[in-house]
Amino acid sequence: MTTATRAEICVVACAEAWRGDGEILASPMGAIPTIGARLARATFAPDLVLTDGLAQVIDGDVALGAPPDGLTVEGWLPYRAVLDLLANGRRHVMMGPAQIDAYGNANISCVGEWDRPKRQLLGARGAPGNTVNHATSYWAPRHSPRVFTAHVDVVCGVGNDRAAALPGPSARFHDLRRVVTNLCVLDFDPHDGRMRLASVHPGVTVAEVVEATGFDLGGAEGTGEVLTGTANAPTTRVPAPEELRLIRQVLDPRSLRDREVPA
Repeated sequence: MTTATRAEICVVACAEAWRGDGEILASPMGAIPTIGARLARATFAPDLVLTDGLAQVIDGDVALGAPPDGLTVEGWLPYRAVLDLLANGRRHVMMGPAQIDAYGNANISCVGEWDRPKRQLLGARGAPGNTVNHATSYWAPRHSPRVFTAHVDVVCGVGNDRAAALPGPSARFHDLRRVVTNLCVLDFDPHDGRMRLASVHPGVTVAEVVEATGFDLGGAEGTGEVLTGTANAPTTRVPAPEELRLIRQVLDPRSLRDREVPA
């Protein structure tokens, strides 16, 4: 096997988000998270429930973009059933934020002022319910200060600071897990809820991550100190040979992953 590409390292980093989740519905959004979820089920997370992106539960190691008539269908999962799983915490979604801040507040609605936005996006959609009801991770294929910003224009996905301020048991199921980008893996300090650096991808420096982030990050060791460009960080693991084979020959033979993170 040749050396893993950055896209393939991102696939594995996304797959790791579902490690240990057990029998839950994995809802990846984007090519690399979808390949990652399918890789996780094909290797260390065989109990994950995956769909075709619409309403069918699918079985087997399915290639991204495979024609629907070639799928092995295990069951029917209409939207109302997804809402039942959501409300019971039996789901782990990986969404793509247009903006995200230090506490994980995420915006997918619009950029700019609400009454006169510069860019109209998807709208809040299911982000508020997702983030207060079950595990949520994020995938950002272009790590930059425009995405990782000190202030999000609209809060769609609820961050750790806002969840902590909710009354009563409203946020008892709030669970932000990790943020995977084309540069690194980030998670959240369990004490103050702020985003911190978990690992940098091979070939990426801590200084590059710091420069591409519009707010102060915590260090990988969770010391509470502000991360600087001279700090050290763990390296994101590379795919094992069998994982590379699955990615390249089974799950994404058309290399659609490279459209999100070019080689």
